[in-house]
Amino acid sequence: MTLQIECSDLVKIFSAEGVEVQALQGLTLRVERGELTAIVGASGSGKSTLLAILTGLEVPTAGRATVAGHDLLAMSAAQRTRYRRDTVGFVWQQTSRNLLPYYTARQNTAMPLALAGMPRAKRAERVEHLVELLDMGDFAGRRPAQLSGGQQQRVAIAVALANEPEVLFADEPTGELDDINSQLVFDALGAVNRELGVTVLIVTHDEEVSSKVRRTVQIRDGRLSTEVHRSTETDEFGEERHRSQEFVVLDRVGRLQLPQEYVRSLGLSGLVRVELAEDHAQVHPTDRSKEADR
Repeated sequence: MTLQIECSDLVKIFSAEGVEVQALQGLTLRVERGELTAIVGASGSGKSTLLAILTGLEVPTAGRATVAGHDLLAMSAAQRTRYRRDTVGFVWQQTSRNLLPYYTARQNTAMPLALAGMPRAKRAERVEHLVELLDMGDFAGRRPAQLSGGQQQRVAIAVALANEPEVLFADEPTGELDDINSQLVFDALGAVNRELGVTVLIVTHDEEVSSKVRRTVQIRDGRLSTEVHRSTETDEFGEERHRSQEFVVLDRVGRLQLPQEYVRSLGLSGLVRVELAEDHAQVHPTDRSKEADR
């Protein structure tokens, strides 16, 4: 498989009034072409900063980041503009930021194509393809104020896809929606991924959304901490079984972050005991009383 997104030792430092905040601390991420991936993390973990860098809105302080072959550290301002227009698409959490209020859903979808100078006939063909793909036929002639939040987000996805980007980024796309509309938006993103082969990266705090993708990556303290990979297998009786595996990320200096539920369950804190077995390592809580007797 071809890597579509690659970040290595990514660092981002923000300075304000003499105070420096390190939002990303050597983050490494690789996403293959055609993947549908969810990025999760608490507020302040660095996931929004990562998305801003990948969409070309922020420049990293150090490290390396490429998307669809574009070196995000080496691009000029003009190249960044072309990158955001032609290579990537973006869906905001706030539905009002994605659409022009005085245009219909169909007209909003056509606008990026008109700005790109696409001929009218070809433009209409592309718009109708997206209307059908995202099941927008019932409301394609309505303005945003006449649409539900879920319908607005589906139109926003169509707008983001208008110029046939290679990668689609979505920032909390279901954050303002109820469960039913959230499912419709997620189904739309899944259809885009399957039917068009677009690489989709979703930043979300919604556990329901993150549990429905093949790969979920968690960011903690500006670094990748854990990944969950999901797959579906068919047994000898023809029954489907869902499999989930959790991994922790080991960085180049040997650091890893254990899943927080493991830490809480075992009462791990401060000094912990590790042992090397024949083919694996073991982590144990430290018995403080025994340590004190030594």
